[in-house]
Amino acid sequence: MSIGAVIFDLDGVIADTAPYHLRAWQETLGKRGVEFTEEHFRHSFGQRNDAIISSVLGKGVSEPEMASIASEKEASFRRLARGRLRPLPGVIALIKSLAAAGFRLALASSTPRENIRLVTQSLGIGGYFQAIVGEGDVSEGKPSPQVFLVAAQRLGVEPRNCIVIEDALAGVTAAKKAGMRCIAVTTTHPKSSLGEADLVVDTLEAVTVAELSQLVTLSGQFEVGQNAARKEVS
Repeated sequence: MSIGAVIFDLDGVIADTAPYHLRAWQETLGKRGVEFTEEHFRHSFGQRNDAIISSVLGKGVSEPEMASIASEKEASFRRLARGRLRPLPGVIALIKSLAAAGFRLALASSTPRENIRLVTQSLGIGGYFQAIVGEGDVSEGKPSPQVFLVAAQRLGVEPRNCIVIEDALAGVTAAKKAGMRCIAVTTTHPKSSLGEADLVVDTLEAVTVAELSQLVTLSGQFEVGQNAARKEVS
């Protein structure tokens, strides 16, 4: 088997961070007289901050104001989440099993590095990942495949030999554009909206190393998608 890699999204895959992100957005935008509803949050979860801010406040927000709002929101998130984070079912055991089986592992998320560090340190899993890609490492948000392609490059693994674990439609689409296999977890979105994934599960407790190994060995058909995706990241 070719060298295989598994690329994990963070929010909704590693830990249930959604409640803290929602409250942080509500705090930050509420100070500006804007109501941020749970419905809006569900539609935007997993997107970059600039995309979320533009969708709520419009396209006329200046770059300095955009940066200020995003920084304030993320600081609120870390304050709310610190000491309260718990891993989602099955994820820690799967990470450890994959590492023991020789898979290369990466974290690839639309969130800032500080948030990634908070989660990995809180759960004691930072040492398992050979590559970490955050918001500041890419110029395009999901559904662009850029974040996953950068992760593959840093791991030294061909995209066709990578499996992405995601929970959001935009992330699943990004994985497929990258020419990668994708497993979707129904932690934040229903199964009906994640049909583009190769496998949809309710919990990572249902995923085995053997199944992931099989997905890697079946990846040859993705070479065309891989070539197209390389053009997008260049």
